[in-house]
Amino acid sequence: MAVRIEIPEDIEHHLETQWGNLPRHALEALAIEGYRARVLSRSQVRRMLGFETGVEVDEFMKRAGVPFDYTMDDFEHDGETSRYLRETRSKELQGR
Repeated sequence: MAVRIEIPEDIEHHLETQWGNLPRHALEALAIEGYRARVLSRSQVRRMLGFETGVEVDEFMKRAGVPFDYTMDDFEHDGETSRYLRETRSKELQGR
């Protein structure tokens, strides 16, 4: 899908002078705001901007001044996953 934005030509030229590739800048601004508002996921931003990895998204958001979106629930879930993997690995090693 293409999105078209109409702005006066003189403003377009002024913005391009300041920001360079105006369509790309507008796309990035939309991705930043969508992520910040929790309307877009990290994966959606990655696809939208054509990044290969989530690390690229993290670096992009860091440059844009958007804080890493890591909640207490994420932290607790990661802890549970870590415990599960540690227990599973321990059982595998005991079975040898």
